[in-house]
Amino acid sequence: MQENLFDINNILRNILAPQEGRLLVSDIFIGLTLALLIGLFISYIYKKTFQGVLYSYSFSASLVIMALITALVIMTIGINLVLTLGMVGALSIVRFRTAIKDPMDIVFIFWAISVGLATGAKLYLLACIGAAFISVAVIFLFKRRSANFTFMLIIRYINDLLTDERVAEELQNLKHSLKSKTLTRGKTELVVELRVAEEDTSFMDRLSSIEGVSDTVLMRYSGEYVS
Repeated sequence: MQENLFDINNILRNILAPQEGRLLVSDIFIGLTLALLIGLFISYIYKKTFQGVLYSYSFSASLVIMALITALVIMTIGINLVLTLGMVGALSIVRFRTAIKDPMDIVFIFWAISVGLATGAKLYLLACIGAAFISVAVIFLFKRRSANFTFMLIIRYINDLLTDERVAEELQNLKHSLKSKTLTRGKTELVVELRVAEEDTSFMDRLSSIEGVSDTVLMRYSGEYVS
């Protein structure tokens, strides 16, 4: 009976004891260096394809740090079961409350995390090939999205039948959809969504030259932001 207990204790000790030597210094250096390089590459792609209102350097830098931290966590999980259980318990109390308004930001966050997972697990080739494929896909979709820019056009003019007809004729030449029309004290306000190729805004001059038009405002629309 005592021998059986002794054997069970040895088995548990071998499973739960720190497995020193399973992760070489070279593995740590290569994994973290590759995570850093790919993280910088992700940050560069994010900056080049950013289409929001205000570019955030802190978010771009956090992508690099996120890849490094994830790689470090995966290395720890692979070397010691006890530390893994403690880390899971510690991370479970962490809550992130930063609002992510652009869906593409979430894509870059998961990209950085996946790079950390791959490099931490010593899947270096997978991390490099995956980064190359994802970057090509992001750039391709960015170019496709930039082919037609979305704008919100606001036109204010006096309540006049002739002015209303001339504004309608000008809008017929544009790819647009009417969002709202407001009539207040002898004035009309139109809010129109436009799709303009290559940021051609020459129509603004023609609208402004119509007699009776007092204001024309054009705003770039991107996701939930209007700039």
